[in-house]
Amino acid sequence: MSTVPNRSYADIRKALLAREELALVDVREEAPFAESHPLFAANIPLSKLELEVFSRIPRRSTQVTVYDNGEGLASIAAQRLVELGYSHVSLLEGGLDGWRRAGGELFIDVNVPSKAFGELVESRRHTPSLAAEEVQALLDSDADVVVLDARRFDEYQTMSIPTGISVPGAELVLRARELAPDPSTRIIVNCAGRTRSIIGTQSLINAGIANPVSALRNGTIGWTLAGQQLQHGQSRRFAPTREEHRLLAAADARRVADQAQVNRATLADLQRWQQEPGRSTYLFDVRTPEEFEAGHLPSTRSTPGGQLVQETDHFASVRGARLVLVDDDSVRANMSASWLAQLGWEVHVLDDVEPAHFSEQGTWQAPVPAPRQAEEISVETLAQWLAEGDTQVLDFTSSANYVKRHIPGAWWVLRSQLQQALTRIPAAERYVLTCGSSQLARLAVADVEALTGKTVFLLKGGTASWIAAERPLEDGESRLASPRIDRYRRPYEGTDNPREAMQAYLDWEYGLVEQLARDGTHGFFVI
Repeated sequence: MSTVPNRSYADIRKALLAREELALVDVREEAPFAESHPLFAANIPLSKLELEVFSRIPRRSTQVTVYDNGEGLASIAAQRLVELGYSHVSLLEGGLDGWRRAGGELFIDVNVPSKAFGELVESRRHTPSLAAEEVQALLDSDADVVVLDARRFDEYQTMSIPTGISVPGAELVLRARELAPDPSTRIIVNCAGRTRSIIGTQSLINAGIANPVSALRNGTIGWTLAGQQLQHGQSRRFAPTREEHRLLAAADARRVADQAQVNRATLADLQRWQQEPGRSTYLFDVRTPEEFEAGHLPSTRSTPGGQLVQETDHFASVRGARLVLVDDDSVRANMSASWLAQLGWEVHVLDDVEPAHFSEQGTWQAPVPAPRQAEEISVETLAQWLAEGDTQVLDFTSSANYVKRHIPGAWWVLRSQLQQALTRIPAAERYVLTCGSSQLARLAVADVEALTGKTVFLLKGGTASWIAAERPLEDGESRLASPRIDRYRRPYEGTDNPREAMQAYLDWEYGLVEQLARDGTHGFFVI
């Protein structure tokens, strides 16, 4: 094993202030990460490190510092990164507690940079908002109002404001004139909490749209706390934009991007940057997933603009890297870039893209290491072995997927806690590993063999193949061999959150501007 050096809080803080490239990686699962972490930490859990790290930290010579909170995960992660070819890997001196003891500010929740920035925008620009009761009164009186939901479509479908239309954040400036052609129509922008409604509302204001615009204060949380009813399963979506409206929106978006000091770039620039050994360059297509699948530039990743601004830490986990955005309408890339520039990123918009350049089709595929060798078995073989007995199935999918449906008798296991999980699972003569596709399960084969001393097999095609064969399924938390810490339950998600949790979340958001000031490393500005 190679020796991995330590890197101090002071050194990382100095690098952040100097806008140097670095990746500060929390390798715990999402739930403990959400309990406490530095502002610019990126959460890449040890359990799926190999499947995420190449896309999130694309340059192998990036300065990568990993940490945990004393669980022993960081040293394992550091060694794995070295084995994957990362040449500048370090451990955070003292781990999370070392950061705190050195005077570093710690934040809760996820996607904190964008949420804190949203609060900063509202405090500086006094972004207009209406309380849930006021919006309900407008709807009850049949006022000339349109409600635009700035979240992802799947979030909108889960719960939405009555009459709300799904218009994910980066689409707002492009679509607003189509949805509210009369400039006297009031536009209300909502999300589940605060950030995306603030950013969406301010996007329309920054772009100079003539309509009166307001955010729904506190989003669907505020609506619920006011005792008002949400709709479920709605499917209202924005309509295509006419060329005259696109041209107006393009001029507005370019003006906003220029004001935010967004950089311009050509395909030749991009090609040159992608060959640079000393800088990281991310290339993001900020259109809808459907448009991306129909045709996109080679090597682009599909990141709809509103979500890119909301979850930048997830897509671009190297702070100080270069971001390049592309669209085909000169609106969504410029508006998204305007916010990313204010969030402290070096961001460029590609200006010389032609329809012919969108030559690749299909979904984005994450780059992953070469698959490890494993002996695969078919669904039929597994069914036979289960009938005979003395076979244990270990399922490495997300806990949410496992609870929804799994192979009867399968145990849910978190890969980063495999050794502890195996002590809870009755021993067997053979083990079969699975997950949705078996891609993650494949990574655990050698470890299960080493820990059990038994023969280990991989289910070919994963649980998806079992489902496709119409084999029986179970649901529920029947056999959890690991704690369900792989995902943090967001207080603004779903429809069954305690009122206390929702209110506490809002109270936390209100305090983020003060936390930013205490931290002092953010580099944000507001146009």
